[in-house]
Amino acid sequence: MKKIFKLECCRNNSKILKGCFLFAWLSSVVLFAACGKEDDDPFANPDPVIELKAVTPTTAVEFSDSVVFTIYYRDNNGDLGDNNPAVKNLFLKDNRIGIEYSYRIQQLAPTGSAVAIEGNLNVVLNTIARTDTSLSQESATFSLYVKDRAGNKSNVVTSGPIVIVPQ
Repeated sequence: MKKIFKLECCRNNSKILKGCFLFAWLSSVVLFAACGKEDDDPFANPDPVIELKAVTPTTAVEFSDSVVFTIYYRDNNGDLGDNNPAVKNLFLKDNRIGIEYSYRIQQLAPTGSAVAIEGNLNVVLNTIARTDTSLSQESATFSLYVKDRAGNKSNVVTSGPIVIVPQ
């Protein structure tokens, strides 16, 4: 009698089981279709990627305060930075007047090693000034980007406003 009861129970739930099987099969198809695309692989991109993590201070005293931009970087093939002091590979642009300051990132991974590297860099703007001294204070934004040894340019990040006040 128990066997008949179990058989009846399974027969009543056959529609549920078919539905579960169909759902599992469709889920598998969607999962496999989403995987394996090389275009979606974040490590396939040879261009460096940066994110602006912090800017301090957000209110700076003109001719007195330094402004520090902290950026996170990731370079999938490890060719960010250079040992030649004449090479400039980090750029900071004052968006008020279009002046671009250039810096050098020292070489971060040995030459010839194709390893992904990531970390944080502090970029220091030693002094800041108002461009219109008739104003009691002025706001400025800055844009940053980097280039690797192969000449690949990163994305551009832009700071929020920095308020510049007189001494």
